[in-house]
Amino acid sequence: MTRSFFARRRGALLSALALALPLAFAGAAHADQLDTITAAKKIRVAIDLAVPPYGMKDEKLNATGSDVETARLLAKSLGLELEIVPTTGANRIPFLQTDKADIVISSMSVTPEREKVVDFSVPYAAILVVVGAPKSMSITGPADLAGKKVIATRGTTNDQEVTKILPAGAQIVRFDDDATSITAVVSGQADIFATAPPLLKTINEKNPAKQMEPKFTMKVNMMAIGMRKNEPRLKARLDEFVKAQLKSGELNTIYKKFHGADLPADVTRNAG
Repeated sequence: MTRSFFARRRGALLSALALALPLAFAGAAHADQLDTITAAKKIRVAIDLAVPPYGMKDEKLNATGSDVETARLLAKSLGLELEIVPTTGANRIPFLQTDKADIVISSMSVTPEREKVVDFSVPYAAILVVVGAPKSMSITGPADLAGKKVIATRGTTNDQEVTKILPAGAQIVRFDDDATSITAVVSGQADIFATAPPLLKTINEKNPAKQMEPKFTMKVNMMAIGMRKNEPRLKARLDEFVKAQLKSGELNTIYKKFHGADLPADVTRNAG
């Protein structure tokens, strides 16, 4: 055989290898996440533990709350160990994108902006976005916020919604997590808080003189489990879990235990 034959054969092999390697790496980069989670025998769930009653610590410093109980129910359903990854509102999506967590169950509302970067399960709960203030303050709508200071937690839907309606002359003060925002209201840094009703209750428990109450509702958002984009098997499994637990009433039991009310009909109609 001539040297040119071997040269041609070597060139063909190198070309085939050049084509095969990117495909191999692409396959590795897009490994199915449900298989990865199952192989690890645990699921890492990002939860903000400073947002009662969704996520918090009890008197023994154990994690509790409606999102924590939901995550435990999911792990049990999947036959996996649960690893809670503490997060904040602003870090929920970044933790998914940097593989610090497999999924997020952390009072995360479904919004068009978030749907561009993460996928969601069918909703497992709902959350009101309200403007709260002391009972003594007369606030009936956005116009009454003019000239006033409003606290919001950075990166939350509460922050996004109040920013849309804030009138001229109003000032918004943002904190990085709900615990710090609550402390700011309790300590009197501002009296108006863009948040969810349960957090107003927490403020009243810490400082009864505040007498915080919802003044008006900006939006009702569906809460869902967040996951990275393009994981169809994982999404299907999470959808199956939510639908089954809505049908069995387990998710309603968890919600009622911590929120004192049944799940809204907009959520329960997703039951499988």
